[in-house]
Order: sequence, then structure tokens, then C-alpha cells
Amino acid sequence: MPFTVVRMNLVDPDATAQSLSARYRAALEMAAFADDRGVDTVQTEEHHGTDNNWLPSPFAFAGAVFGATRRIAVTVSAIIGPLYDPLRLAEDIAVLDLVSGGRLVTVSGIGYRPAEYEQQGVEWGRRGKLQDELLETLLKAWSGEEFTFRGRQVRVTPRPFTEPHPMLLVGGSSRAAANRAARLGLPFFPSAHLPELEAYYNDKRAEYGTEGFCMMPAAATPLLHISEDPDRTWAEYGEHFLHEARMYASWQSKDIRSAVKSAATTVAELRAEGVYRVVTPEQCASLAADSLVLHPLCGGMPIDEAWNSLHLFCDRVLPAL
Repeated sequence: MPFTVVRMNLVDPDATAQSLSARYRAALEMAAFADDRGVDTVQTEEHHGTDNNWLPSPFAFAGAVFGATRRIAVTVSAIIGPLYDPLRLAEDIAVLDLVSGGRLVTVSGIGYRPAEYEQQGVEWGRRGKLQDELLETLLKAWSGEEFTFRGRQVRVTPRPFTEPHPMLLVGGSSRAAANRAARLGLPFFPSAHLPELEAYYNDKRAEYGTEGFCMMPAAATPLLHISEDPDRTWAEYGEHFLHEARMYASWQSKDIRSAVKSAATTVAELRAEGVYRVVTPEQCASLAADSLVLHPLCGGMPIDEAWNSLHLFCDRVLPAL
């Protein structure tokens, strides 16, 4: 059976305080619904200072999801690691790991938007060194032992629930990211289907003598919406998919590789491209995919339509699988 994901980034370009609050509450209700029906993970992420209210605080959201659910995981894919205080992040992840009984998965990347670094007062040119420091500090902190951090002795408590530490992956599409993961003995999460980078990661693991694995997206990893009438859905809601696709693409340079990067400028182009797909329950169940990523609230999608997609996925796709 494919690995099943419900993606939630809480984007809403036309939000009021009331409508955005309703969207957040609906997202938690959807997470509980997905949990009861066996979906594997809720996937969320972070971006800062966007015009469309992209979720900036994934760990706060993850904590709310854990409070509303019993077994579903939350995958934060990805945090912008250099923007975090390493000791505080170690504490926050440890607490979430304890609260959830080990259901938190964190992917740490370095991001690709200089504006986010500027907003947080972090030097863009130091992002690689800061990422190294963050990952090394997390691994030391979760041991529960005293260690040296920036010239002083520190100890982080409590220890996490998961042994030897909460699930932590290194994200990215560069050799530097793959080397970092291999050196630290951490799993690698490429941002796109990059077999040559997986091979490089494995070569470096052998060189360093470390353990690990690569969790790589498939060559085609569309974001899915389920509908009994895809033509109607594209006609009525296609602008929501296009809004998110265009904003995401606008942040990325030609060197950034992503599994969900789109070049579309119109709804028709987006539909033909296949990065975002609207399919019937039967079409979804017949997809030959290792993972199915449902994106019910995409681009400010009306909550009722998001619920319709999630119901069709859980009530008709999952049983067919």
C-alpha cells in the first residue's frame, strides 16, 4: 500500500483573522479525521513574511495536531535550520517527541529565500556553517549529557522519547547537503528525484563509515486533489492551485530543484503539466505510486471543498488500496 500524506501549509491569500482561524481549526479537524482512517502522516513546512499567510511556525502546528490525534505522524518538511536557536529547538523537538510518543519527523534544510534570513536577522552567507552547528548541537543535546556550546557548558533536558533521538533528516538538493547528512550519520531527504545525489550520499557514508538511508521523492510526485468531476473542479478551483504553484516557483532560482516546482502561468498549463493533479477516487486508487500526497487546503481552497477531497480520499481511495 502506498505511503499516504495529507499536506497542510495553511496558505490563504485572502484571509481575514476570522477566516484564517477557521482554516487552522479545520486543519486540525482534518488531521483527526485522517488519523482515524489510517493516513500515515500530516506534512507541513515553514515560510516567513509571505503575502499569502504561509505557515511560519510548523512546530506549534505540529503540537496542536498531536493534541488532536492518536497515531498519525507529523512530518515537518522542511524547517529552515539556520534560522533556529539550536538549544531551544532541541528542547522544543524533545517536548513534541514526548507529547506525541515519537510521532514527529523533522527535515532540516537551509532554505532558498534570502529575504527570510534578512527578516530573522541571520546572515545568508553563514547558512552552511549554521546548519552544521544546528545538527551537531541537536545530536549532542538529545543525549542528555553536558556538552560545550559556543564556549559554555550546557545540558538540555528532558531527554526525548525516541531512542537514540527523534527522527531527523537532512534536506536539500546539493552535494553539500548530502555530505552533511553522511558525515553526521543522518538520513538524507533530497528535495527532488536525484539518483546521482543519492549515489553521492551513499559513497560519502561509506567513506565516513556512518549509517543512514535516503528518502527520495519519486520521479513524479504530484500534489493530489480528489473529485468526482475533475473538469468542474479545475474550472471552479484551478486558481487556488495556480496561486500556490506560481508563488512557490517565484522564490526559486534556476539552481533549485524541487519535486513540486511548476513552470505554469495559467490554469490550463498547470493542469497539463501534472505537478498538481485532480483525479477521481478510482483514478487515485489506480495510480502506481509509492506515496500519495493529498493537498486538500491548497492555495486557500474553500474549506468545504477541502473536506470533500479528504472524504473521498479516506472513504473511497483508502479502502480500494
